[in-house]
Amino acid sequence: MSPHACCIFEYFYRDASNYKVWGTLLLEGVAKEADLQVLASKFESGELFIAEQLGIPALYADLWKFSSGPTEDDHVWHTFHALRAVTPDDKGAAVFGSVANLVEKIKSVKEWNLELSPHWAI
Repeated sequence: MSPHACCIFEYFYRDASNYKVWGTLLLEGVAKEADLQVLASKFESGELFIAEQLGIPALYADLWKFSSGPTEDDHVWHTFHALRAVTPDDKGAAVFGSVANLVEKIKSVKEWNLELSPHWAI
């Protein structure tokens, strides 16, 4: 697949102590300005989402290896960073899905379901 026909969904998880872990998803298709507007309008505060609700890999487990599991600093939200062009550093990433499918999943969210995250009761 040509890198010109793909883009990267970049996101991160940041706990209350500001420890961060980053994630990227390789998506088929090219993001349009209208796609970014959908994300901004549907994400909480324009950038926060529940990864499990969208079927996006949750990232907090990468921090758990330093704390032996969830801590009081953990919460339910992941943060959207960018929909950007593919770079040579993204070479070899597996295709997660398409921009169109991800945008449709996001559009379908009526309310963010906090209970889908293992941190909802912390």
